[in-house]
Amino acid sequence: MTKYFKNFIKYRYLFWEIVRKNVKLQYRDSVLGIFWTFLQPLLTTLVLVLVFGRVFGKSSEGVVSYPIYLLCGRLLYEFFSQATKRAMRSVSNSASVIKKVYVPKYIYPLANVGSNFFTFLISLLVLVAMMAYYMIFTDTPLHITPYILLSVVPILVLLLLSIGVGLILSVLTVFFKDVEYLYEVFCLLLFYMTPIIYKLDQLDLKGWVSLGLKANPLYSIVSMFRSCVLFGEMWDWNWLYYSLGFSLLTVAVGMALFYKKQDKFILYL
Repeated sequence: MTKYFKNFIKYRYLFWEIVRKNVKLQYRDSVLGIFWTFLQPLLTTLVLVLVFGRVFGKSSEGVVSYPIYLLCGRLLYEFFSQATKRAMRSVSNSASVIKKVYVPKYIYPLANVGSNFFTFLISLLVLVAMMAYYMIFTDTPLHITPYILLSVVPILVLLLLSIGVGLILSVLTVFFKDVEYLYEVFCLLLFYMTPIIYKLDQLDLKGWVSLGLKANPLYSIVSMFRSCVLFGEMWDWNWLYYSLGFSLLTVAVGMALFYKKQDKFILYL
């Protein structure tokens, strides 16, 4: 752990340069550029509201505002999905550099998660704008409380989880190329396993199925975020204990796996 930290401090300028480059190149050939950071989640939310609003958004009980309920979950899921996918490909995509010069290889997955985290923070302005619209121009029972300041906690837990999963995937992808395709399918499954478009109580699930959905750490993270932002109340502490513990364990496994296998990367790149 100490070695990782010292190397990161030494190569911090490379880390920030990769983050800056990723953000700059993400929308380089686009006409609207970084404006897509705002437009993409907004358009996606509108489509999901049109498709699922009549099914899961009929009753406002436990939801307050279905579009905002959906956007809260969508933004967090999208960050996790995109950050881990970019981190998964980061080592393989940097093979030409890794073969020529020495740099700490974990810089690449960390920087890719970092660049996605930056754009995620910008995209949160869409949530702010939508909440302001519903509070000013509609009679939606939406109000801001001091608990909204605690929304940074689930965001940081999600960042830890993304780093851990990103490290693990970046190692596995070097040795098993099929992981990239399997993870695409897994992310689609994860989207429906996470209560983004629905409220878990609406499905009336019991037993192992309900327990399995709640075992998903994104369930706890998204629920914590909604409690602070949408419902204006304190979260269930069990959500924090579980998601934080799961995230820290994932980071530890990712770092251990990366440290053990990084010297063999050159043989497979």
